[in-house]
Amino acid sequence: MFLAGASVLCFAAQAVAAPSGASSSAKAPVTHKAKASAGHRKGPVVASRSEELSVTSTRHFTHGATAVVTRQQMDEAVAGTSPYKVLAQTPGVNFTSDDALGIDTWSVGLFVRGFSKSQLGVTLDGIPLGDQGYQKYNGLDINSAITQDNIGAMSVSKGGGAVDVPSTTNLGGAITFNSLDPKHKMGGTISQMFGSYNGFRTFVRFDSGDLNKTGTRFYTSYMRTDSGKWKGEGTQFQQQVNFKLVQPVAEQSSISAFFDWSDMEMWGYEDLSFDALKTLGQRVDIYYPDYKRAYLAAQGVYSGGIGKLSDPLDGAYYDGGTTEQNFLGALTADFTLADNLKWKTIAYGHSDSMNSSYTDPYDPSPNGSPLSEQLYQPQLRRFGLTSDLTYDINHNSINTGVWYENNSYTNGYFLYEEPLLGQGAPLKAVGPYTTYGPAFSHPWQSAYHTNTFQFHLQDTWFILPSLSLNGGFRSFLQTTGGGATYNNPAESGVDQLPSGGLTTAGAFLPHIALDWHFARQHELYFDMAENLRGYNYGGYQSGSLPSAWQAHDQASFLALRKTLKPERSWVYTLGYRFTSKYFAANADLYRVDYYNRMQSITTGSLVDPHSTVTNVGNVGLNGADAQAVIMPIKNLSISNSMSYAHSIYENNLTSGDVVYDTKGKHTVGYPSWMYTGQLSYAYRNASAHLDANYVGKRYFSYTNDTSVPGYWLVSLGARYRFKNVWRAHDVIFDFNVYNLLNHPYIATIGESGYPLSGDRQSMLPGEPRAYFGSVKMDF
Repeated sequence: MFLAGASVLCFAAQAVAAPSGASSSAKAPVTHKAKASAGHRKGPVVASRSEELSVTSTRHFTHGATAVVTRQQMDEAVAGTSPYKVLAQTPGVNFTSDDALGIDTWSVGLFVRGFSKSQLGVTLDGIPLGDQGYQKYNGLDINSAITQDNIGAMSVSKGGGAVDVPSTTNLGGAITFNSLDPKHKMGGTISQMFGSYNGFRTFVRFDSGDLNKTGTRFYTSYMRTDSGKWKGEGTQFQQQVNFKLVQPVAEQSSISAFFDWSDMEMWGYEDLSFDALKTLGQRVDIYYPDYKRAYLAAQGVYSGGIGKLSDPLDGAYYDGGTTEQNFLGALTADFTLADNLKWKTIAYGHSDSMNSSYTDPYDPSPNGSPLSEQLYQPQLRRFGLTSDLTYDINHNSINTGVWYENNSYTNGYFLYEEPLLGQGAPLKAVGPYTTYGPAFSHPWQSAYHTNTFQFHLQDTWFILPSLSLNGGFRSFLQTTGGGATYNNPAESGVDQLPSGGLTTAGAFLPHIALDWHFARQHELYFDMAENLRGYNYGGYQSGSLPSAWQAHDQASFLALRKTLKPERSWVYTLGYRFTSKYFAANADLYRVDYYNRMQSITTGSLVDPHSTVTNVGNVGLNGADAQAVIMPIKNLSISNSMSYAHSIYENNLTSGDVVYDTKGKHTVGYPSWMYTGQLSYAYRNASAHLDANYVGKRYFSYTNDTSVPGYWLVSLGARYRFKNVWRAHDVIFDFNVYNLLNHPYIATIGESGYPLSGDRQSMLPGEPRAYFGSVKMDF
C-alpha cells in the first residue's frame, strides 16, 4: 500500500556504526582516527558534526540486523495505515488483517521471523508497550498508543533485540517507535482521507513553535476514523488525541511530556471455519442488524444457507465487537551531565478499559429470549520507571540501567438480557449493555498483580573505526499473583477456578553483536542473544492467550505449575550488506532455538471449544532473508525481497492421554515463503508505485493435516504534490487501490486458537479490492 519511493531512502550511518542490538544511546567516541576514516570514504559524504555518511540504498535505514522505516515512508502509505503494516515491507515480517488498513485489533496478526506479536519487545519513546496481542494484559497496541501521523521513525531488530529494551515478552526481536518532536516554527497539518465502504479519516495537528527563548514548544493533534465493514453491517470507529511538550534544558538536555487518549468501537467479523468457507464462501458474516433471523436461528430455524453447516448454531452470531479506551502519559528527562555522560529517565502510567462482547445463542435470557449478550470486561492499570546511564570512555560506550513496572489487571465475564422478539431493540456489540437491567449471570471474575524489575549492562567497544563489538546482558524478575476472585460453580462448571502465583527469573541473558564495515561499501554483522519470556496472565478460558490460569480448575493449575517452565530462546543472525549508487543488497541467515514453547490448544467441538495452555516442546527454526534494490536511472526503484523459514516442532504433543504426531511438523501460523516486490517511479512532483506481496501456505493445525493456501496481493498508488498553495507549504493528493486484482484470500488465522487437528472457527478473510483517496495540507 505504500510508495516504494520516488526518492529512494538514504540511510545514515556513522563512520563507526553501532552494531545490531546495541543501545540506541551508544555512539562512537569521536576521535581523530575516526574522523580521518570518515573523510577517506568514497561516496556522497554529508559534512556534519556527527560525521554522518549518506549512502543511496534500500528503502530501509539499517544497522546490522536492524531495519528502520522513516517518516517519509509512512507518509507514502494510505493515511491511517497501521505502522505494523508499513513495517511488514521489510523482509521476514508478516502482517495480516481482515481490513485494508490493519486497524481491526481482533484480526491483527504479526510475525517477525516466526515470533508472533506477543513474543516481541515493543516500545514507544522508551515506554514499554507490552504484549501486542488482542488481550493486552500488560500494554497497548501501537495504534492506541499514538496516531500514526505523529510517529517520527520506527525500527525492527530481527536479531535478539537490545538488552536495554524494557520488555518481558521479547523472545525474538524488538520493535521501537519514536514520536515526532514539536516543530520550532508555528504551523499545522490537516489530512482528510476517503475510502471504500464509507471510509472516512480526519487528522488535525497544531504545532506551537518556539514559545520563548529557551525553545519551549508543543503540539496537539486529533484523529477520527470511521468506516463501515467490507461485509455485513457495523462500523469501525476510532478517535485519538496526542499531546507532546518539549522543554530544552541547557544546550543538550531536555524534559518532555507525552499524553495519549484513544477511544475505539469495533464491530467484528465472523470467525470462519473450513466448513463455512467451503459451504458458504467468504461473505458469510454476523446476522446484525437482522435480529429476527438470529433469534430464529437460536431456536433452530436457519436461513441463508446456514443450515447446511455441520454446526449451524455456531455458524454465525447476531453481533460481536469491542470497545476500548486508553490513557497513556509519560514524563522524560534526558540530560547530558558531561560531554561523555548521559542520563535518561522515563516515568509513565497507563490505563485501559475494554469491553468485548458477542450475542450468545447457547445461554437464553431469563425473560425467555433464546439469546443473551456475553461480555468480557478487562481493566488494566500500570505505572513504571526506566532509567539508564551512558558513559563514553576511550573507544568504549558503556550503558547500564533499570526498569520497574507495577501492573494490576482484572477481567470479568457477564451475561446480559436480550429482549423478546418485537419487544425492544437488541443490545449492540459496542454497548450500552444494561438497557434491560444489570447482568443476570456472572460466572467468574479474575484479578492479577504483577511486579517487574529489569537490570541491564552493556559495552560497545569500537575496536577499529570500521569494527565494533557490543556485549551485554540483562536480568529480569517478574512475579505475578492472582487468579479467580469470584466463581459461580453453577455457571463455570467447576468448584474452584485457578488461582496462585508464578515467577519468571532470568539472572543472566547475554547478547553479543559484531558489526564490520569493509571495502567501503560492504558490511558484515553477527548477532547472538538469549531471551526469556514472562508468564502470560488473563481471564479464565481466555482464548488464544497461552496462560497457565487457563487451566480447567485449581487442581489442574497446581499440577501445571509444577512442570511449567518459561519460554526461552537463543537467536543467531549472520548478515551481509552491500550499498552503492545504483544497487543495494542485503542477506541474512538466522537460526532460532526455541525452548518450552507455550501454545493455547483449542479442543472439544466447534460448538463447545475449550482452551488450555500446553508446552508443545522445543522448536527449531532455520531461515534466510534476502533483498535487492536496483536504481538503474534517476527516480526509478525496483525492489525485491524473499524470505524463507523452516520452522518445525521438535517434540510430539500430548493432550490428555492422546499423543499427537507433531515432531518434525511445521509450526502453525507462519509461512515458509514470503515475497515482496516494489516498482516505483517519480517525475517532478508526481510519483506512482506498484507493490506485490506473496504469503505462502500456512499450517492451521498442529498435526499439519489442515492448512491455508498461499496468496498474492497487488496494490497500486499515485501521488501528486503542489507546493506553496495559498498558506500551505505543501498540498498532497494521494490515490491508492488495495488488492488491485480483487483476489480472495484468508488473512488472519488462529485468532481464536489453533486446533490439534482438523477444523476450527479461527480464520478471517481479507478485504477485497478497495479504493482510497486523501488530501493533506501542511502549513
